[in-house]
Amino acid sequence: MCRLYGFRSSVDSHVHRSLVAAENALAVQSRRHGDGWGIAYYVDRFPHLIRNDRQAMSDSLFREVSGVVATKTFLAHIRKATVGSVGVLNCHPFQHGAWTFAHNGEIAGFAEDPAIRERARALVDERFRRFILGATDSEICFYLFLSHLNRLVDDVHSPGVGTRRVVDALRRVVEQLLELDGGSGSLLTFLITNGNVLLGYRRRRELFYSTHKSQCGERDTCPAFEAARCEQEPRDGIVKHLILASETPDEGPNVWQELEEDGFVAVGHGMNLTRGGLLNLS
Repeated sequence: MCRLYGFRSSVDSHVHRSLVAAENALAVQSRRHGDGWGIAYYVDRFPHLIRNDRQAMSDSLFREVSGVVATKTFLAHIRKATVGSVGVLNCHPFQHGAWTFAHNGEIAGFAEDPAIRERARALVDERFRRFILGATDSEICFYLFLSHLNRLVDDVHSPGVGTRRVVDALRRVVEQLLELDGGSGSLLTFLITNGNVLLGYRRRRELFYSTHKSQCGERDTCPAFEAARCEQEPRDGIVKHLILASETPDEGPNVWQELEEDGFVAVGHGMNLTRGGLLNLS
């Protein structure tokens, strides 16, 4: 069982507290998830990806990076290996162009059954299959998502890809994987972003999200502060941040909610928030 963390913010935000300094920071969580780590942070629309197969808590690189990164879009993952060996190629997030992806869970039967592994890989379009470098089901999930997205938009690399198309592509991924596992119960909790759209989806692994704070510690200094959006749940669907985490980092000012089973939450262009059930969305 891996751990996930990510955010999309209207202003550049530092990551040190959530990765290292908070009471339940990712570094602390890596005591139980010590098979590697990875982060993706965006500069303009381009992701910078750093991964290592060491335990995050004992890795000086993890601490050094956490101290300098400030970004509007961020994804982090710490790994407990269940499928694939411990190695950099099997560490999340995975990246293709502007898209980055992290997964907590596994396709049922993937580790034990070569036939399921072959069938899962065959679902990925040939265009993307050649980019699969590691041995995890998670990387296959990522390129399967891109395969479906590619059928729905003119260009998967366009920064204008909208939330609805991302949701539609992910729905098709989950439907195919549930058909593949024959009802065995795949664990499919995902974070996906291209730097503009950020989406979290939960299936059989917990995921929490925050869209506002109880009280912002920077309310007197932040030029983007708006009490109606920053310190209460916005009523017009526009947020200042969306934070996603498999475990909440601490008991700080962020107000957390648990995402419902089969639920997704996403923020897109203009920081517009979308929530719903993935497989029952009209």
